[in-house]
Amino acid sequence: MKDTIRTMTAFEDQLAAFTETLEHELDDGSLSFPTVFDLSLRIKELSDDPQVSVEEIAQLVRTEPVLSAKVLRVANSVLMNPSPNEITSVSKALNRIGSTTFRCLAFAVAAEQIERDQRTEQMQDLASELWAHSVDVAAWCYATAKELKVCSPDTALMTGLMSNVGQFYLMASAARFPALDEHLLSFAHFISLWEDPVRQSVLQAFELPTAIVEAINSGHDRPMVATEPSTLAQILIFAEHAAQTANPLNRLLGVAQHQVPTAPLSEANGAESFEAIVRAATATRDEILTLLAGR
Repeated sequence: MKDTIRTMTAFEDQLAAFTETLEHELDDGSLSFPTVFDLSLRIKELSDDPQVSVEEIAQLVRTEPVLSAKVLRVANSVLMNPSPNEITSVSKALNRIGSTTFRCLAFAVAAEQIERDQRTEQMQDLASELWAHSVDVAAWCYATAKELKVCSPDTALMTGLMSNVGQFYLMASAARFPALDEHLLSFAHFISLWEDPVRQSVLQAFELPTAIVEAINSGHDRPMVATEPSTLAQILIFAEHAAQTANPLNRLLGVAQHQVPTAPLSEANGAESFEAIVRAATATRDEILTLLAGR
């Protein structure tokens, strides 16, 4: 009994300290990004600088073996490189995949690091499930956008991958407060309260295109509309419903899994069922999922 009281006291003290830290950072507009996000932010800064060459960016990529491997794997995939000539140069691979997909891969490395950095097995499992869900949603975003030709698949991929970035930031930052590991349900409630404002600040820090930010804000975790997706936000909604891996934070909080419509989706240029679109997009989704999640 005394151990339980001590554990709860430590949890409450550290939760209060975490809350105070977040309030201060959000008021100042300057989040203290965990180390795992450093590479993503440096890549963003280099990619945005017209004076920086691809070779200079490649030099940074080569310092991170996991990212280098992901860049080469994607560049040599059938989606990116249908020719039989294998790309072995990081510089050539970056030219092949483009800046948007490259940023997605950098964030993927950061998310995987968050998973590995958790101290307890249950927190590692939670981070692993969150990453699996996020990459599943991102893969469906890419595949659905490509199938329906609504928008650039790369843009849709980034939208899906960043839609849960607030949750990732909070999990990474929580490493400074080890007692939070002891009560996952209470921690999940805490994340649900802080996710929106933190997500806004993170998206602002990454300076993502307005179209992506607006799609995430209007499409994240929304109910499915009974129309064939025709906007980036609707692509995100569709992908969240198509994802086969649930968000573990929703599971902890008892939030029901998204229900998918069984009737045909209505659209002026023809109607297709949810299942028909999923079937058509599955092969592309599976390939993108393998490329993003492969280690």
